[in-house]
Amino acid sequence: MTRKATTLHHKPAGPRLPAAPRSIQKGSFLGDLLDREAIDCLAHNIALVHPKFDGKAFQRMALEGLKPLAILQRGQHLARALRAHLPERYTDAVEILIHSLTPPMMDTDDLGLGGFFYLPHVSFVATYGLDAEHNAGRDPFEVSMRAQYEITRRFTAEFSMRPYLIKWPERTLGRLLEWTRDLDPHVRRLCSEGARPRLPWAMRIPAFIKDPSPVLPILEALKDDVDLYVRRSVANHVGDIAKDHPQLAFEICERWLDGASAERKWMIRHAVRHPAKKGVKEALRLRKLAK
Repeated sequence: MTRKATTLHHKPAGPRLPAAPRSIQKGSFLGDLLDREAIDCLAHNIALVHPKFDGKAFQRMALEGLKPLAILQRGQHLARALRAHLPERYTDAVEILIHSLTPPMMDTDDLGLGGFFYLPHVSFVATYGLDAEHNAGRDPFEVSMRAQYEITRRFTAEFSMRPYLIKWPERTLGRLLEWTRDLDPHVRRLCSEGARPRLPWAMRIPAFIKDPSPVLPILEALKDDVDLYVRRSVANHVGDIAKDHPQLAFEICERWLDGASAERKWMIRHAVRHPAKKGVKEALRLRKLAK
């Protein structure tokens, strides 16, 4: 009797990402990005760098109560499951998460939804990285910054950066200002996007809503960034400022008109588009000048 040849489909031995669509499909549930397959990938990736990790126990806890949760809630839920199954000291746990990451993104176009796999990592840093009591009494700032630097190169750390800006504004802004010179556009974008006072989906930063001036050096440093991905964030940030301090936003744009390149002019038009739609004369004037 002749045996038929069979093809064995092995899962990759290295770190894995779950399958994800390029964009939100009609009728789809965004929470499905953090479902059973993602949890299996998460357990697999951690076990590669931390053999003591009890992947089965983690998956049982992660799946319990998961179904009714929305995407951001799922990220928080999985962060709690990670906390229960990783080493108690925050530094040890977050080092494992850093070493379990897949390779960084190589471009900024059409990133798709696969990065949402890293919402649990973001939630872990945002929840447990702010207090020394989770880190055997030692300051967790440096390792948290390193974690967010690495996460943003795969997804974005804009959500987790915000509690750091609230708790340690000068310290965190200083680090972001340093990162405006980083070679990676994902890191440079984080410097603007993470500090936006009214970032969609994220907690607001009340101090920057009241007074955005501490963030202005970051926007100045990035206004002529070589990457549209970064410049668009700067424009959206100025647009956020315009919601609470329209005159300040208009003054920034007026100043940036001096010697503006075509790319900077686009950014100015984008920054004041919302007040312009409402017929605000100063915004309309700026858009005309920036053509």
